[in-house]
Amino acid sequence: MWNAVLPWMGWLTFGTAALAVGFAMRPRWRTNAFALWVLAFVLAALWHPDWFKQYGDWKGMQLISPLLQIAMFGMGATLRVADFMRVLRMPRAVLIGTFLQYAIMPALGFLIAYGLQLPPEVAAGVILVGSSPGGVSSNVVTYLARGHVALSVTLTAISTLLSPVMTPLCMKFYAGRIIEVPFFNMMLSIMQIVIVPLLLGLVANHLLRRFRIQPHRLERPLSWLSMLAICLICAIIVADARQLMITSGSVMLLAVALHNASGFVLGYWGARLLGLEENVRRTVSIEVGMQNGGMAAALAANVLQSSGAALAPALFGPWMNFTGGVLTAFWRARVPTTHRLTPQDLAGTPRLQGER
Repeated sequence: MWNAVLPWMGWLTFGTAALAVGFAMRPRWRTNAFALWVLAFVLAALWHPDWFKQYGDWKGMQLISPLLQIAMFGMGATLRVADFMRVLRMPRAVLIGTFLQYAIMPALGFLIAYGLQLPPEVAAGVILVGSSPGGVSSNVVTYLARGHVALSVTLTAISTLLSPVMTPLCMKFYAGRIIEVPFFNMMLSIMQIVIVPLLLGLVANHLLRRFRIQPHRLERPLSWLSMLAICLICAIIVADARQLMITSGSVMLLAVALHNASGFVLGYWGARLLGLEENVRRTVSIEVGMQNGGMAAALAANVLQSSGAALAPALFGPWMNFTGGVLTAFWRARVPTTHRLTPQDLAGTPRLQGER
């Protein structure tokens, strides 16, 4: 399949980029524009991998951590302390959402990798995606899908803060038999590339408010910067693992699609069985199904030292944003009968649309 597509890769790249520009100009379809931009960068990496393999004295894979740090700082700059304190006001929903996040996705990653008989490094990448916290784009998708935005922001923040412990723990349990998982190195790496930039962004948000500067003025440039960082991360990984992508790309896409769709479905029904109301079910479904692929990619490259393991996170990013847009269109037409959005739900909603 890939050999037939490669000669047309240039036209596909420019066509996808043009489509992304068109989607960005229409508010109704804007949520899908980011997924198209990521896809355009991925296609460009398949077309001309040398564009993303070397930047002066820096190899492309060496830039993944700094790029993710930029994206995580952007996420932190849109958060406030109140986003973390909501756990005290809605403890049951936060506990259920966080539990389902780390119970469903790592197990799904293991089952899918085992069922499809993926090579060890690629299988580890699928499990790593499942072991990562929720992605920032889930907050935007939740808002558009008429979910509980404040809860979405809180779940993303809490799962991210728990990731230094939960991600290595899940990886050790599910992937420890197929690949060496350096537990403490992974924990320290998450602290360095995720938690520290996130906290710095949170401090920056607080200082701006203290000096009466509204942080929302920085949201648009931070959004574009974060989205560019995620696009580059995906392109660098695909360029480095281009041959593996060509030989096993179809199986990888199947694994990513199954993982993402199963996360949406099981997240929703898990929340429903535990008695949560409709708008909260939607929120938990989105949080479970949409992962921080950027973090998974950085850990695969820097801790596992494997571009093969980074391939699943690189594909998961654009795919989850595409399916998130489809889910948004479905749910937006169906107003939850149990809850209507209030100004409190919309307060502090990040405008970032990047994966992280």
